[in-house]
Amino acid sequence: MTIARRLVISGRVQGVFYRGWMVEAARSLGVTGWVRNRAGGDVEALVIGAAVEVAALIERCRSGPPAARVTGIAVEEAGIVEAEGFRQRPTV
Repeated sequence: MTIARRLVISGRVQGVFYRGWMVEAARSLGVTGWVRNRAGGDVEALVIGAAVEVAALIERCRSGPPAARVTGIAVEEAGIVEAEGFRQRPTV
């Protein structure tokens, strides 16, 4: 079953290669969607895929790349949209 989740990741997650790391992690799991920085300092992502792979990506996001310090991840259900691959989007 395909699911979609919107994530807001907080902590020291900007300026530490978090988005690039997440693109690599998502692609390795076969998850589609996007990731972007938010002006307030958080990282936001939309992840779409099989429930097992989405859960695995969320678990990996709790640590992130070596320089990141994740203090929280807000997860909410999202609508499934067509997405080709997993990519970075501009900051909002």
